[in-house]
Amino acid sequence: MITLKSAREIELMEESGKILAGVHIGLRDLIKPGIDMWEIEEFAKEYITSRGAIPAQIGFEGYEYATCVSINDEICHGFPRHQKLKEGDLIKVDMCVDLNGGISDSCWAYAVGKPSEEVARLMEVTKKSLYLGIEQAQVGNRLGDIGHAIQSYAESFGYGVVRDFVGHGIGPTIHEAPMIAHYGEAGKGLRLKEGMVITIEPMINIGSWEADMVYSQSSGNINPAVTLDGTLSCQYEHSLAITKDGPKILTSQGEEMTY
Repeated sequence: MITLKSAREIELMEESGKILAGVHIGLRDLIKPGIDMWEIEEFAKEYITSRGAIPAQIGFEGYEYATCVSINDEICHGFPRHQKLKEGDLIKVDMCVDLNGGISDSCWAYAVGKPSEEVARLMEVTKKSLYLGIEQAQVGNRLGDIGHAIQSYAESFGYGVVRDFVGHGIGPTIHEAPMIAHYGEAGKGLRLKEGMVITIEPMINIGSWEADMVYSQSSGNINPAVTLDGTLSCQYEHSLAITKDGPKILTSQGEEMTY
């Protein structure tokens, strides 16, 4: 079932989103060559809880951590772990925040040290893909308009758009209907309505769009997902509300198209 949010609910989700955005802003300085990836988890958890909010991923379907931390060819759902970051790594940090019932969700990509041209280009195209998708999140448009905008742009660079993982509705829980594919046909799919709150979170690979699921016997989950051909993968994600005045980003870090 798709729930339409009131202005009050959207405002609360935006307050949650400000806390989440604050974590990502802090990670810009934290993430550098030589740090242990586990420091990202510790920073995020402390930042969120010290502001009266809850790291909403903890306990979700048995997950134990405040963040998902995926590196290089890992597409998503990587565990935070004790591993030193190296110059040139590409890391993606995804998390959800619950502030008094207001849920937000955002992933951001970070280059460790000075990125190679290959990494910098992938990051730029993926971020642009996110915002092209957001531009289509208008009352009366269809879900296919979002997916088509992302797919057509990313594939023009020869990149693959991941099919196995998609965006989603959000609130009152982390994952709600509808599912938001990052590929598709313009003019097709569910029509967007005022009051819907969704995530758009394209995962773009340098090579094939195909993913390989790595089964973890210790957790019983499929974590993380990696690119089937071993190429790099990047992701950016915002939570946003569909309003009569256009899409309202609830996890903004500042000037859009930049953060």
